Parts: sequence; C-alpha cells; structure tokens
Amino acid sequence: MNLDLVRQEFGAGIMGLRTAPDAITVEASREILIPLLRFLKEEEEFACDFLTDLCGVDCLPAVPRFRVVYHLYSCRRKHRLRVKVPLTEKEPVIDSCLSLWAGADWLERECFDLFGIIFKGHPNLRRILLPLDFTGHPLRKDFPLAGDSEQ
Repeated sequence: MNLDLVRQEFGAGIMGLRTAPDAITVEASREILIPLLRFLKEEEEFACDFLTDLCGVDCLPAVPRFRVVYHLYSCRRKHRLRVKVPLTEKEPVIDSCLSLWAGADWLERECFDLFGIIFKGHPNLRRILLPLDFTGHPLRKDFPLAGDSEQ
C-alpha cells in the first residue's frame, strides 16, 4: 500500500501513520473522517470495501479521552487497515459512516450505547444493548464497578 497517497490527499488531517504486521493504522482528525473513509474504500490502491468492525476506546486519563476505531478490509487486495479518530470528553461527536457501509448501523449504535459517543447523521441512534431507561455508559472507565445503583 502506498501511504503517501493518503498523506498527499489529506495532509494535516492525518495525525499519524503506523505499520504493523497485522494492519496499517492511520490516525486522523474527525473533520476528514468521511472523505478519508470514502477515499480508502474507492481508491484502487486501498479498495477497503468491507468495514469489519467499529469500536470505541476510553483512554482515560489521556487527553483526548476517546478513540473511535474503524477496522477495514479489502476483499480484493487481502489487506487490513485501521483508522483511529481521537475525540474529546467534552465533545464526543463524530460523523456517521452509514452512507459508506450499511453494516455500520448497529456498530455505531453499540458504541453510542456503551461509550456515549454520538454519531452525527445516524438515522436511528438509540440504545441497542441496554434498557432505554439505563443511565450512563458502562464501558467508560469512570463508570462505577458496582453499576449505577445506590449501595
């Protein structure tokens, strides 16, 4: 994969590029997320046509606190690519990638439910695993270990 294409196309929006045996990781700002994902899907060099997973990570006490991680795969080229986008605790909002991969629907809802990350433009962003009246987001590192009930 020619990662220089990504750097040329997105410049300052790319915060880091790392290679590892299992996948290449691109760290990007949320402002370029959708154009970047579209580029990685449509550019022949990458052809990442399959969103295998999307998840949240709470990096507390680090700042920015959250990461949304997109795991992409190219069925044609047989390679993996990971895209990480940092989000602040104050504004855990990111654009939905549902227009690129319909399979992101439940993955974004799960991330919203468990971490409280808001996917702007998602047509049905509501809890998927927990009861609708549940308070909080249990995969956040500051969520009480005993749950949100009074002791």
